[in-house]
Amino acid sequence: MFWSLLRRLWPAWSNVLVIVKLETVVAWHRAGFGLFWRLRSRPKTLGRPKIDAEIRALIRRMVEENAGWGAPRVHGELLKFGLDVSERTVSRYLRRPYPREQARKLWAAFLQNHRDVIVAMDFFTVQTLTFRVLYCFFVIEHGRRRIVHFNATEHPTGPWIVQQLREAFPDSCAYRYAILDRDGKFGEEATDLLTASGMKPRRISPACPRQNGVLERWIGSCRRELLDHLIVLDDIHLRRVIRDYVSYYHADRIHDALEKDTPAEPPVSAKPDQSAHLISLPRIGGLHHRYDWRQAA
Repeated sequence: MFWSLLRRLWPAWSNVLVIVKLETVVAWHRAGFGLFWRLRSRPKTLGRPKIDAEIRALIRRMVEENAGWGAPRVHGELLKFGLDVSERTVSRYLRRPYPREQARKLWAAFLQNHRDVIVAMDFFTVQTLTFRVLYCFFVIEHGRRRIVHFNATEHPTGPWIVQQLREAFPDSCAYRYAILDRDGKFGEEATDLLTASGMKPRRISPACPRQNGVLERWIGSCRRELLDHLIVLDDIHLRRVIRDYVSYYHADRIHDALEKDTPAEPPVSAKPDQSAHLISLPRIGGLHHRYDWRQAA
């Protein structure tokens, strides 16, 4: 009688019995990982001192007022005034020229016109319970947003990347272009293998992740919908949960870019009869669900 009355007057009474919630544990782990790497990344030496704001403004002014001036020319002008600044430091403070509007349109048109024969590849990092950093390599096709290949390792060496590409493209494939960034991991061996598979490697411009938007969007979805809700134990655990997510991503997750369809293009499930009702089927341990009709018994 007492518990029934308490539950009716205070529905959330059981929450006070929970000492630590799952969200709190995940937040503690994220904060601990950040503190761990801040302490590990502290500079051991002071290095070169930062230049004054006045000199930085002068560098940008010279570039704006003199078309075609680069770091060597600006550095030479600064030396004439007795300013002790290295050419490498000058180059860091030059404003990076962004692609012109016409170049952006040409790149967007290229992606739109060739999306069925384009694949993109990249890495993203995941920290484990013990603060190890795992590098996740994946390949995604532009046409249906399908994940062609995925794997993870702690040491992404050149031979390991070449082996992943062999597994992703075992034979002559239907893709014609491979988009990748300027990461040094994608060396000559990787580009040679892509060329031998019948593809043309295309690197995006420096500091332009939007040129690889399909790939970046998938990384964001994977983090928001999966990795932000758990703590990875090791590489085996990571591969298992990512495979579960990829299965859900292909078969159940809708995409605005695919006109509210999934990459697997399942047929529309019509209501079989009036007695049928919708049921929810858990996916990825209950993080997400899919829905289907079930006929009444």
